[in-house]
Amino acid sequence: MPKRSGSGWKAVTLVLLCLLVISLYSNLKHLFGGGSHSSLPTRAGVPRLEETVIEDNDTTNKIAVIEVEGIITSQFERGGYTMVELIQDELKVAARDKRVKAVILKVNSPGGEVLASDDINKAIIKFQQDSGKPVVAAMGSLAASGGYYVSAPCRWIVANELTITGSIGVIMSTYNYRGLMDKIGLRPEVFKSGKFKDMLSGSKKEDEITVEEKEMVQKLVDETFEKFKSVVADGRSFANRQNKQTADAGGQSLTPKWTDYADGRVLSGKEAYKLGFVDELGGWETAVSRAEKLAHIPKATLVQYQQIFDISSIFRLFGKSDTKGVKVDLGFDLPKLQAGHLYFLSGAYLHCGEPRHGHRPSAGPTQPGDPARQADPPGGVSPPPGPGNRPHDL
Repeated sequence: MPKRSGSGWKAVTLVLLCLLVISLYSNLKHLFGGGSHSSLPTRAGVPRLEETVIEDNDTTNKIAVIEVEGIITSQFERGGYTMVELIQDELKVAARDKRVKAVILKVNSPGGEVLASDDINKAIIKFQQDSGKPVVAAMGSLAASGGYYVSAPCRWIVANELTITGSIGVIMSTYNYRGLMDKIGLRPEVFKSGKFKDMLSGSKKEDEITVEEKEMVQKLVDETFEKFKSVVADGRSFANRQNKQTADAGGQSLTPKWTDYADGRVLSGKEAYKLGFVDELGGWETAVSRAEKLAHIPKATLVQYQQIFDISSIFRLFGKSDTKGVKVDLGFDLPKLQAGHLYFLSGAYLHCGEPRHGHRPSAGPTQPGDPARQADPPGGVSPPPGPGNRPHDL
């Protein structure tokens, strides 16, 4: 019998010790560091947040910057927590801190899950109602579909002239692969409890898809579309009422025929401004200046909230299990979507994927510290490609 080596266990022990030292250092820095402080959210099992200063303007007044970056999702990410949970708790910390006078929602997103977008939307509404602090949406190169959905309830919306926004509409697109199954001699055997249990199944023949099924799917799409329009109308109405109380605010109102443009089309920031979907054209500095005016403060220090890395974060990461698979490099990253979910997301985004490095060029000012923006032509609300037929497009 060959002698077993203990080098493997030694390496694991060394790694764990290193991680423990990093965790202890992070916590000591958190406790004794003078430049920042952290807050604990009220809910159990959510991230501990640490405040970091991104622009110090030598004042105790603060504006919290909260990012909505990439696809809006409720999937676990960012150290084992969801985007929705993180944004909800960032808003809670900002609401409790009396020195935070306003929030800037920094949006660069093509949209995402319907429910996740709606949760963030409601969290912003609750924050503004409970705290009385204004939220200013600062749109980046892309704030469309779900990206606009989360911006709609904000007190003020700032967009660049070349920002891609709008995309107020619904698309539901899936695939039918029965023809391919017939070619290879594969036949499905389906046992169901009701006649609609296999609705949208990709294994059904074209003549098996009933008119009644299509009408049910269209009704679901129409209901989601009406919800989207009500969110836009309520959000802009709220902003108009609040801004009328401020002499130097003003803002834009929706044009009487704004619903004619809520048909899934994308809009430039300039078009959106004319139609009343945004309040002001400009870049990052414009959004900061507007937040200071709405909060009635001359200047503010800009802060962000980041998760504290500690030993619990390490164990949380170890507890995650990802399915292994073969990755094929297609030159772009496909969106990580789940079958059976509705999305405020572009149909073109689903079919073409997300460009890795390409982004819409902009002649206007950009937001400092922004990475290369990933843009994609938005189109509406869509579920991921999954089994089923291809129902109506809006």
